[in-house]
Amino acid sequence: MPAKSSFKLTYATMFNPPEELHTNFEQALTKVKSELGKEYPMFIGGKKVYAEEKFEDRSPIDTGLVLGVFQKGTAKHAQDALAAARKAFPIWSGMKWQDRIALVRKAADLIDERIYQQAAAMSLEVGKNRMESLGDIAEAADLFRYPCTQMEEHNGFVKKLASDPLAGYKATNYSVLKPYGVWLVISPFNFPSALTGGPAANVLVAGNTLVIKPASDTPWLPYLMAEVLHEVGIPDGVVNFVTGPGSTLGQALVDSPEVDGITFTGSYPVGMKIYRDFANGKYVRPIVLELGGKNPTIISKHADVEDAAVGLVRSAFGLQGQKCSACSRIYIESPIYDAVVNRFVELAGKLTIGDPTLRENYLGPVINKSSYQEYQTFCADLAKHGKILIGGKILTEGEFAKGYFCQPTIVANLPREHALWKQEMFLPITFVEKVNNLDEAMTLANDVDYGLTAGFFGAPEEAEWFFSKIQSGTNYVNRPMGATTGAWPGFQAFGGWKASGAVGKNVGSLYYLQGYMHEQSQTVIERE
Repeated sequence: MPAKSSFKLTYATMFNPPEELHTNFEQALTKVKSELGKEYPMFIGGKKVYAEEKFEDRSPIDTGLVLGVFQKGTAKHAQDALAAARKAFPIWSGMKWQDRIALVRKAADLIDERIYQQAAAMSLEVGKNRMESLGDIAEAADLFRYPCTQMEEHNGFVKKLASDPLAGYKATNYSVLKPYGVWLVISPFNFPSALTGGPAANVLVAGNTLVIKPASDTPWLPYLMAEVLHEVGIPDGVVNFVTGPGSTLGQALVDSPEVDGITFTGSYPVGMKIYRDFANGKYVRPIVLELGGKNPTIISKHADVEDAAVGLVRSAFGLQGQKCSACSRIYIESPIYDAVVNRFVELAGKLTIGDPTLRENYLGPVINKSSYQEYQTFCADLAKHGKILIGGKILTEGEFAKGYFCQPTIVANLPREHALWKQEMFLPITFVEKVNNLDEAMTLANDVDYGLTAGFFGAPEEAEWFFSKIQSGTNYVNRPMGATTGAWPGFQAFGGWKASGAVGKNVGSLYYLQGYMHEQSQTVIERE
């Protein structure tokens, strides 16, 4: 960020940034592009490790573009990484918490220094536009700092308790939160820095050691984060980084008795499989799951039409709808249904699609061939059963032919019993529906297994009704910056209910760090 600017980049402020952000991004992009195709190792026990087999990380913008070559780790690499983390645990957990957070804050500062280079890499690897990419890196740095502040404010989570009323004795009682041991973080493709960094920072601040396993579609950004953690002086073996297939390397990590806790961010089916497999261990171990959403927005007849339409566009189509918080269901009271839908369609039609590293483009490609094919399958089905108001097609001409580009898509008149009302698609597709009243809208909004985020537009006095009835963990009222998206550490706590989350404590919140520690009660009795 500009050194002498009062501007703070968040997902709510990124729509009108200082010009310097664009200048710096473009300079960094030139440098990053000149270094594409390098081979990247794994980090195990502080050493660079290479596997016999490799895989290429290709850009969804242009699948002919090889960003880097990464290691196809095996079950043996999983075992080695866990053994290194176990060996390092006494050293890291035995450090003063003040020393641990000093290193984590140092890492946050280094991420800030490298924000433009990492954001350029993010645009190329994930397909995010430049501002969303800068936001992901900036959020990662703030997610590093937030648990440090929490640790300080709670004085290391050492709390003196009341003394027993014992005649002739003095009782001293403490509650102390201590780390579990070795923690596995499995991070997603869509926020490879923030959703690697958030869990990783909490793991480390709490005193656990770490194994990072990124999504195979996006290993580059988590590698750059692991590199930062090594460079700031965190002891060897505390942070280990492995890459490879989830079916082999990933499964070996989940199945290992050497894992004391897991954080996974990704799809509901994969998360539930990890949850069940992990439960097969000798005893219950903590697991933090963030499993996506089917996020609704309810629009009251008292809503500001422009604010609602802008908020819908940003939430439904930011990062091509590939956010667990994306707005995918919209319920609008009948008196303003036409006005909201018409403006929503108009704004969606103005969105530019193309190479997301270019300033003028808002939408980039979807992440891979599978998502690209799913978009086509869904749109064919939606055209038969509903009415596609805009979009519904892939883009294949010229430069679009090299990547996975899909139009932003708005669908109306879809029967309420259609399965896609309840299925997370993770694509730039959203549905609009007319309702007779807010109670009908709320019933429909809550009638899904998920409960991650939700939005509401209406009169200020309707906000409390919305908060009291909605069944989701992260909620927004009258937010044109994003109807259901845009949480930032220290400002909004991000996490879900029901099928969207496993612990009920949200990242970037007052209670998340404690989930990476378990409580020990300490009592000492002395004769008086």
